[in-house]
Amino acid sequence: MAAELTTHQLIATHRPTLDQALEAIRTRAYWSPHPEHPKAYGEQGSLDAAAGKAAFDALLGTRLDLGQPGTDDFTGGEVSPYGIELGVTYPHADLDVLLPAMKAGQRAWRDAGPEIRAVVCLEILGRISDRTHEFAHAVMHTSGQAFMMAFQAGGPHAQDRGLEAVAYAYVEQVRTPDTAEWTKPQGKRDPLALTKQFTPVPRGIALMVGCNTFPTWNGYPGLFASLATGNAVLVKPHPRAVLPLALTVQVARQVLAEAGFDPNLVALAAERPGEGIAKTLAVRPEIRIIDYTGSTAFGDWLEANARQAQVYTEKAGVNTVLVESTDNYKGMLANLAFSLSLYSGQMCTTPQNLLIPRDGIRTEEGPRTFDEVVADLARSVDGLLGDDARANGLLGAIVNPDVKARLEAAAGLGEVALASREISNPEFPEAVVRTPVIVKLDGAKPDDEAAYMSECFGPVSFAVAVDSAADAVELLRRTIREKGAMTVGAYTTDEDVEQTVVEVCLEESAQLSLNLTGGVYVNQTAAFSDFHGSGGNPAANSALCDGAFVANRFRVVEVRREA
Repeated sequence: MAAELTTHQLIATHRPTLDQALEAIRTRAYWSPHPEHPKAYGEQGSLDAAAGKAAFDALLGTRLDLGQPGTDDFTGGEVSPYGIELGVTYPHADLDVLLPAMKAGQRAWRDAGPEIRAVVCLEILGRISDRTHEFAHAVMHTSGQAFMMAFQAGGPHAQDRGLEAVAYAYVEQVRTPDTAEWTKPQGKRDPLALTKQFTPVPRGIALMVGCNTFPTWNGYPGLFASLATGNAVLVKPHPRAVLPLALTVQVARQVLAEAGFDPNLVALAAERPGEGIAKTLAVRPEIRIIDYTGSTAFGDWLEANARQAQVYTEKAGVNTVLVESTDNYKGMLANLAFSLSLYSGQMCTTPQNLLIPRDGIRTEEGPRTFDEVVADLARSVDGLLGDDARANGLLGAIVNPDVKARLEAAAGLGEVALASREISNPEFPEAVVRTPVIVKLDGAKPDDEAAYMSECFGPVSFAVAVDSAADAVELLRRTIREKGAMTVGAYTTDEDVEQTVVEVCLEESAQLSLNLTGGVYVNQTAAFSDFHGSGGNPAANSALCDGAFVANRFRVVEVRREA
C-alpha cells in the first residue's frame, strides 16, 4: 500500500503535541489534549454522541476482520454486563504464522527513529480520540462502567496515558545522541579518532495482556510504550473485553499502513472460550516484553516463568485509608463515600480497609467514636446513592459473577454497617447493579485479619477498629509490605501522625493522598502528573508512567568506525 501520510505531515501535525507532553511530564502540571466533555466532539472529523452510538450499534453482530496473516478462524462471545450480547467475532491466529509476520516489519520501524515512531503513535491516538464516543460504548459494554466513566476513563484519560507513555519513550530514546565524533589525544602521536553511531534497538515482539475492567486505560500505556520504542505489539484482550482493544488494533494497523510501515507491527490475539492462550504466548521465545494487568496469581506466574521477556505487571493490593482526625468531617465522609462507590469499587485503586481507632477520632465538630464514624460514612454512601438514576450513573454494573459472589460473601465476615442493595437499571433490566457493603472488623482478632488482609475486589470495604493511631500506622506498613497497595489515603490534623504516615509510604513505596475532602479522590490519577502504582511494593512491579516503564523496552547498540 502506498504511503498516504508523509513524514513531514506527521511531524507538522503532531510534534507540537509531543512537545507539550514532554513539558507536562517535566512540570507535572495539569494538561490534556483530549477533551473530557462529550459535547466537545463532533467537529473536524470526530464523531458526536449520535454518530458514536450509531457506529457502536453497527458493530454488533459483525465480523471484525483485521486482515491479519495466519487467521485460521473467527471467535467471539462477549456479553455486556448490561445484558446485551455483542455478537462481534474476531480473528483467531495461527501464532506460527502471525508472529513471524509481525517480526518482519520491525527493521523499517526501528530505522524510522524515535521521532517518527512517536508521531505515528500520536496519529493513532488522534484517530482513536475522534472516535471517543464509539469507544466509550465499547468500553461500557465490556467493562460494566457507567457511560460517563467509560467515556472519560476509557476515552480521553486512556488516550492521555498512551500519550504519556510515548513522551517518556521519546525522552529515554533521545537521551543518547544519534552520532558522536570521539577524539582521544595521544601526546605527540596523532589522536585516536572514531565516529560512533548509536541506535535504539527494540527487544522484539511485545505482548499486551488486557484486563476486563479497564481495557484501554490499563492497556494503552504498555501498548504505546512498546510501539514507540520500536517493538511490534501483540494485543491479547481479556475474553470479556475484546472490542475496545480490537478497535484499537484496527486503527493502529490503518495508520501504520498509511504511514508506509507494515501494519502487522500491531496485531490482535483473540482466543476461543477457555483456550487460555496468555500462558502459551508468554513463554514463546518471540515474546520479549509482557504488559499485564490482573490477578496476583497470574502476575506472579508471569514474573516467575516468562524468563525470556521483560515483564511489567500491575496485580492486586489491599488499599488502605487511615482515619485519625479531620478538620472537615463532612467533606471527608463525602469524599470517602464517592471513592467507595465509583464503578462499584471495581478499580485497582479503590480503598478497601479503613483503619479507625476504636476510641474514635477528633473532628472540628467534636469527637466521634468508631461506631459513629462508620455509621456516618454508611449514611453518606446511602445519601450519595439514594437516587437510583444517580446511583446507576456512579456504580455502573457488576463486571462478572466472581465480583457478585465476593460481595454476597462479605456480609458474613463481620457486623454489617452498610448492607448492599440491588438497584434496577430501567435502560438495561438485566444489568447487575449493587451498592457497596461496609463490614466492621476488629484489627486485633486473627479471624478478622484473614479477611482484611486479603484483597476483596469489588464494592466491599472493611472498617477496621485499631487500638491507636500508632497501631494503625504499623498495620498500614505491614499491609503495604505484605500485600501491596496501589493507593494509600490518610486523614489527620496531627503533624506527627502525618509525617509518620508519609515516612511509611516512602519506605514501602506506596502512593499517598492526604486529607482529600473535595473533588479529587484517592482512586483517581491524572496522566502527566500522578504516578499510578510505584513498582516498589507487591501490588505492581512498575509504575504508569515513568522512565523505568519504557527504558528497558529497547537497548542502545553502538557501531564504531575509525574517522
